[in-house]
Amino acid sequence: MIDTDTPDSSFGCTDGVGGYDVEQQIYGVVLQTHEPTAVSTIADAADCSPRVPQKYLAWFENLGIVTQHTSDPATYERNDAFFEWRRRNDLAATQSLEELQDRVQEATSRITEYEERYEAASPAAVDAVSAAQVSDELTSDEVRSDLDDWERARKEHERYERARQQRMADERDQVFRGTTR
Repeated sequence: MIDTDTPDSSFGCTDGVGGYDVEQQIYGVVLQTHEPTAVSTIADAADCSPRVPQKYLAWFENLGIVTQHTSDPATYERNDAFFEWRRRNDLAATQSLEELQDRVQEATSRITEYEERYEAASPAAVDAVSAAQVSDELTSDEVRSDLDDWERARKEHERYERARQQRMADERDQVFRGTTR
């Protein structure tokens, strides 16, 4: 276990940036990595010596927060699947089954509207420039905005549907065990 109560200076870092401790500084940098990033780059961004992030990154990897891509030089990347899993768990724990069903239905309606409007099964199947050229009402920027929203709706649908399924399973388990939430 990492001792986060130790003063930042003993870790080879400047005082916590904005009042954050070293772990939080490194975690904040990790949240912004969307491609394999060298430990030295992470250290620079967290204002630490290059050796400091290694133990935190190893710990974050064990937790599933990051994925190590290479070992020489060591590179790490944020594990988006972990954050998506955490968001679904939070939704399943904090929203009722009815709320989750409503969100699934809202996303389904948006998806259906876009499928009908663009006569396509997914946003990837639509060429924004061509769609704007055949439309009397939409510019290519507006079509791109629609396609972005359509993609968001698809992701929301998946997220809320999986959270709904998890919530249903949790409620079945509680009934089976004789407890309720």
